[in-house]
Amino acid sequence: MNTAVTIAGVTLKNPVVTGSGTFGSGKEYSDFVDLNKLGGVVTKGVANIPWAGNPTPRIAETASGMLNAIGLQNPGIDVFVQRDIPFLQQYDTKIIVNVCGKSVSDYCEVVERLGDEKVDLLEINISCPNVKEGGIAFGQNPRAVEEITSELKKRAKQPIIMKLSPNVTDITEMARAAEAGGADALSLINTLTGMKIDVDKRAFALANKTGGLSGPAIKPVAVRMVYQVANAVNLPIIGMGGIMTAYDALEFLMAGATAVSVGTANFTNPYATVEIAAGIEEYMKRNNINDIKKIIGCVK
Repeated sequence: MNTAVTIAGVTLKNPVVTGSGTFGSGKEYSDFVDLNKLGGVVTKGVANIPWAGNPTPRIAETASGMLNAIGLQNPGIDVFVQRDIPFLQQYDTKIIVNVCGKSVSDYCEVVERLGDEKVDLLEINISCPNVKEGGIAFGQNPRAVEEITSELKKRAKQPIIMKLSPNVTDITEMARAAEAGGADALSLINTLTGMKIDVDKRAFALANKTGGLSGPAIKPVAVRMVYQVANAVNLPIIGMGGIMTAYDALEFLMAGATAVSVGTANFTNPYATVEIAAGIEEYMKRNNINDIKKIIGCVK
């Protein structure tokens, strides 16, 4: 039975990877999860310099999900290269580095630094606020999506995956812009912007006022967007958004995703990723499917 999938020339042993920001850079979960059993580990976002992130409180529970406004806190590329890459290299899994920045030059600096490192793919988080455009996210403007993709492609030695924001009118417009800029693959969806108010305190639950909504509540939106994008561009897609079980993952694969990313589920069940990978195999056995490619995009 073949569970391997290929994204931009990189073959993953199975289609299950970790959601950026929910799994650290692997070490935090390595006591629970055999990282060798995952298709890939997607690291927490990495910037050119350390980011402190947003003030607390910055996480709030919601019905069927959570809001986060961590603000991409990270120790910066120097610490990441010295500490996290060597740790992940011990395992037989693909290393996918999530890159963030506040300007095109920020992103380019990180991508260039990673050029000679032994990492397999770069996932570019374009939901970051573009400081030069008044704080609007790169991923909310198709012109900016195409520009940043094109600039990174000139410099990147590894294939680049553009991670799309769902906080747009037409997700396919952003996907086409990334494709026009030369993207090798797409990740979607990032979190939906949400808000929670603490009625007793008569105050925002998050210091940032708004945060990113993730978890099962967003899955139907995510599946719809993956299906739309899969039918709009000719790029492999990593689908994500509220995947808790193997059946959730299979919905994304059937909608057209080549791989799936498991995020919020890791907080409630640290074994979620390996259980989902095993569950996909069990489904294939039960239905006499010998190659996962027969599942990908099977629903038209």
